[in-house]
Amino acid sequence: MKLSEIRHSDVLIATVGGVGFIKPAPGTWGSMAALPVWWLFLSPLAAEIQLAVIAATFLVGVWVSHRVCARYGVKDHPAIVIDEVAGQWLALFLLPAHLAVMLLAFGLFRLLDVTKPGPIGWLDRRLPGGLGVMTDDLLAGAVVAVVLHVSLAWLPAGYAVG
Repeated sequence: MKLSEIRHSDVLIATVGGVGFIKPAPGTWGSMAALPVWWLFLSPLAAEIQLAVIAATFLVGVWVSHRVCARYGVKDHPAIVIDEVAGQWLALFLLPAHLAVMLLAFGLFRLLDVTKPGPIGWLDRRLPGGLGVMTDDLLAGAVVAVVLHVSLAWLPAGYAVG
């Protein structure tokens, strides 16, 4: 897939407006692109709205990823980064809009997305099409969210973030 394919709406969405074509490490660029959107627009929203946006992004991501993978005959294409956006947003779900927390969530999410430990890797290998593209990143994001929520709850009062 080439940048010129961005004329197709599914490629435009799957690559998050072409972010997925940035090299090296398009997945990292996709996760990075998710950060300011979360910081400015999602973090101030109620939990239900944040979840609705993440769920809608996941569903649209499944659909466009399936179409793009089918068109190019691949299981997953590196330029597809809508999965990183949805996963990164879930990793940040209900966390304080604090730069250190956001960067920690980013780093942990990228670590899990790249290494794909345990069930994350299993989902990546087993689920077909767009569902496989999206689900492993959503699980990685959920793991990061749980780890950070638990970790932040254990901080002494003087070290509260947010």
